[in-house]
Amino acid sequence: MQLQWRPYRFPLSRALTTAQGRWEERSGWLLRLETADGAMGWGEAAPLPGGESWCAAAINELPSESDRADLEAMLLAMPAPVGFALGLALAELDGLGAEGWHPAPPSAVLLPAGEAALRVLRLALAVHQPNPLPFSAKWKVGVLDLGTELNLLKEVLTLMPEGSNLRLDANGSWDRPTAERWAERLMDEPRLQWLEQPLAPSDQDGLMALSRKLPVALDESLRDPAGVPNGWSGWRVHKPAIEGDPRQLLQRLQAGAPLEMVSTVFETGIGNRAISHLAAMAADGPNPCAAGLAPGWGAQGSLASSDPQQVWEAAEP
Repeated sequence: MQLQWRPYRFPLSRALTTAQGRWEERSGWLLRLETADGAMGWGEAAPLPGGESWCAAAINELPSESDRADLEAMLLAMPAPVGFALGLALAELDGLGAEGWHPAPPSAVLLPAGEAALRVLRLALAVHQPNPLPFSAKWKVGVLDLGTELNLLKEVLTLMPEGSNLRLDANGSWDRPTAERWAERLMDEPRLQWLEQPLAPSDQDGLMALSRKLPVALDESLRDPAGVPNGWSGWRVHKPAIEGDPRQLLQRLQAGAPLEMVSTVFETGIGNRAISHLAAMAADGPNPCAAGLAPGWGAQGSLASSDPQQVWEAAEP
């Protein structure tokens, strides 16, 4: 098998500020994996900001040609984004997408931190069209001081229609007293779908205790060494592009695992078609809900194409 890598870089359509920092652009690598008989598999390594050098070093150590067994062995030692690229390309060679890639399912609207959330929410509600799922929004919190964000919560809830869903994503930034303040405010709020990673992955007891009061979804815990708390029965928010070989999640979704949701980290069209495919499988599973595909935030133009060759050519240095 011949491996070819190509770097890419693009600005986000708007900067995204989270509790972990500010995103203004995305960079990564595209993978074209070709067999001796001309079959092609495509992948993408899309590390989070700060992880680029680690992935670059790993990619530079990979041979330009390898047999299947050696490639599978090397994949296990790769940084998770590189493992995703390799696993995705191998999955395509094994038939993933051969009968067509599932189109993206309905997605939650991504609301930026701070007062900008109100403007984006108003615009999203103005253009919202009926679909099989209720209107859903995900709001990035844990960025401003607690009082300011709780005041903004009142305005967000005033705008959210009855029957809609609101997800609050703190990216593991809250401590227990802060989480308790939010819990007091949201205890009887029917539009709260979940708190996404409200506490650090290391605070497993706190996560379990909070989940007994309010719905909680895990995100960073799925990739942290601390892991998922024992006995966890709540939602899992998967970001496949930074979780490693996607074939494991594919198997979980094929088996009908409950309470699984798939989210993006702003990939190009190559990564996005796989993320959309997995998100559609999750949405068709036992607990359908809006995906986390952040429409309008990622790559634009040819870099967003569903044709991998177009994406490849658009990323040419």
